[in-house]
Amino acid sequence: MPFPASHPALDRALSERGYAEPTPVQEAVLEAEAGRDLLVSAQTGSGKTVAFGLALAHTLLGDAEKFSDFGAPVALVIAPTRELALQVSSELQWLYAQTGARIVSCVGGMDPKLERRALDRGCHIVVGTPGRLRDHVERGALDLSSARAVVLDEADEMLDMGFQEDLTFILDAAPAERRTLLFSATLAKDIVQLARTYQNDALRIDTTSKNAPHGDIEYKAIRVAPNEVELAVVNVLRYFEAPGALVFANTRERVKHLTASLRERGFSVVGLSGELTQSQRSEALQALRDGHARVCVATDVAARGLDLPDLGLVIHAEIPVNKAGLLHRSGRTGRAGKKGVSVLLVSYTRRRKVEIMLSSASIVAEWSGPPSAEMILEQDIRLATGVLAGVLLADPVLIAPTDDVETLELGRQLLEKSTPEQIAAALIRLYRQKMPAPEDVYDDDRMKRQQDTGKNDRGQPDVPYTDFARGGEMAWVRINIGRDKNADPKWLLPTICRIGHVTKRDIGSIKIFDRETKFEITKDAEAKFLAAVASSTEEGVKVETAVAPGPKEKPPSRWDKKPVGDAGDRPERKPWADKSERPARADKPAWKPRDGDGEKKPWVKRDEPAAGEKKPWVKRDEPATGEKKPWVKREAPAGEKKPWVKRDDSASTERSTPARQEWAGKVETGAPAKKPWVKKDSSAPEKKPWAPASDAAPAAPGDKPWKGKPKGGDRPWAAKDARGKPAGARPPFKGKPRSNGQA
Repeated sequence: MPFPASHPALDRALSERGYAEPTPVQEAVLEAEAGRDLLVSAQTGSGKTVAFGLALAHTLLGDAEKFSDFGAPVALVIAPTRELALQVSSELQWLYAQTGARIVSCVGGMDPKLERRALDRGCHIVVGTPGRLRDHVERGALDLSSARAVVLDEADEMLDMGFQEDLTFILDAAPAERRTLLFSATLAKDIVQLARTYQNDALRIDTTSKNAPHGDIEYKAIRVAPNEVELAVVNVLRYFEAPGALVFANTRERVKHLTASLRERGFSVVGLSGELTQSQRSEALQALRDGHARVCVATDVAARGLDLPDLGLVIHAEIPVNKAGLLHRSGRTGRAGKKGVSVLLVSYTRRRKVEIMLSSASIVAEWSGPPSAEMILEQDIRLATGVLAGVLLADPVLIAPTDDVETLELGRQLLEKSTPEQIAAALIRLYRQKMPAPEDVYDDDRMKRQQDTGKNDRGQPDVPYTDFARGGEMAWVRINIGRDKNADPKWLLPTICRIGHVTKRDIGSIKIFDRETKFEITKDAEAKFLAAVASSTEEGVKVETAVAPGPKEKPPSRWDKKPVGDAGDRPERKPWADKSERPARADKPAWKPRDGDGEKKPWVKRDEPAAGEKKPWVKRDEPATGEKKPWVKREAPAGEKKPWVKRDDSASTERSTPARQEWAGKVETGAPAKKPWVKKDSSAPEKKPWAPASDAAPAAPGDKPWKGKPKGGDRPWAAKDARGKPAGARPPFKGKPRSNGQA
């Protein structure tokens, strides 16, 4: 059907670009009511950028042919990645070229000062990433007060990348009466919730097919050994011969490694990952678009929205995380009605995950082994008369006229010495030498047997392994790496799998010795393993068959020496002799009583003692008359007071002097007893033990000799001279008088 009319200026741009028929999503957007919010779900590569560009024309221009002035932007487009934002900006440039629109891109990695100057000069449409747009809004460089429409491209990817907070901030800064267009590959719950919050009565458009995969993409699953992924990538690139190829890896380090490996083999390759600057990433994509590079190795940063026109092959060197990643990676090819191929390199241990992923995405992939070197050479011969001949005939070196007399003369001499067929074969050989040589790869056909029989190589049901138990026959192999070379199973097992082209499922027990290591390998993989080891280029590694290691030997002990007898007549004995040779406890002779009359058994109770003999355990009889029992309490003698009875107080006030007073010591008989704690009579003058002697001079009035050392060093008990000063006192102090007036 012809392209529906949207706006005269945009219709002319589409005609010049060669757009004759709209895609389903473009047709659905153009048929929607003008000015209404849209929630669109469409497959990748379906022309969503042109779709929302056409939908914005009526909102931004109305009936005007061109934009009138330059001021605050009237439209804002938000994309998840720098590459996608720059691509959207490029698409809108040619679509709005005849309207006089000024479009400014604001992405990370670019100079923010240049972007701020462009915004200050005025523009109509701003395209950017969430982080950089929020930065400009917070700094006041981006004014959204005049925005009439906001577009969220690949909204699901922006939410997955953690931009929800930035999106909320930007949408809150835009006017509430704006028009909001939301485009997403899938309509998950978070996308629907975002639409309900920031859209007003949005029209939902879904052009995706629920049960059918992308019809222009052919999926192929290729079986590879885990250690031959790079070799398989080389052969796949050589076999399909696509003008442009995109190889996906999961990490930046893997991208750098694959890029260097393919470049060494002669491929024109560029790398693309998040660690590159924006200029380097733009140069890599431009080299792929211009044909200067044939292969691009990238992380998932290139999985969304990128439009590479001649990209006919996508290789998943590492399996994507989920179904959405698989669909977005594969969607870089098969765009705008062109055919493409998506190849998954599947190792033996990842087969089950890939099958589940393909089934959930309703994708039917063709399983096969990797292209061999023979297949690639046969295809080269088959294409020699077609593609290769066309390349040669289209080469400017052959079709350009030659006016150089010297070159023509050399050509005549060459024809005289060689036939035209030889010269043509040499020319073809020169062209083919520019192509990388194919690699010898191994087809792990165990997966094919599992798919055919429904059982694994051990005859078990084809289900994911729950443990590492091995079954069937195993063979022992020896490798010349032991404890002397710090052998450790953590790196020894990957080494064995790499040089032997096997997986860890084929390896059994591993026993490490001083100078070697023995390990088990399944009988089915033994021949293949030894053949791969024989052709391996690993230096210093020697692998050969071995016998099973015997039981662990007993270490030598000092008890191994034979005992030495006193005179050589002592019999030898084995200290480690088996105790089972001794007679059992049940075989010992039973106990018998001793012989002889009258002899008693040691355990028999003694007879009763003879008459008059007391039993040692019998209680003694009562003592004889007049004898006291030792345990009977003695009676107090007559007239003697009990020691514990309190004495009676005397009737008189004065206490009688006892014969003996233990608390006062010995006193004279008849003297009145005084208690040491009774206070002395206060009428008698009391002398204090610390008072001065009676013959000493009386203390001066006011002196208190018991108050410590007197002032001036005077002591009451010391001798004094005629002046009243202590004898022998030092001369008076001649310095500054004290504050109390003493010298």
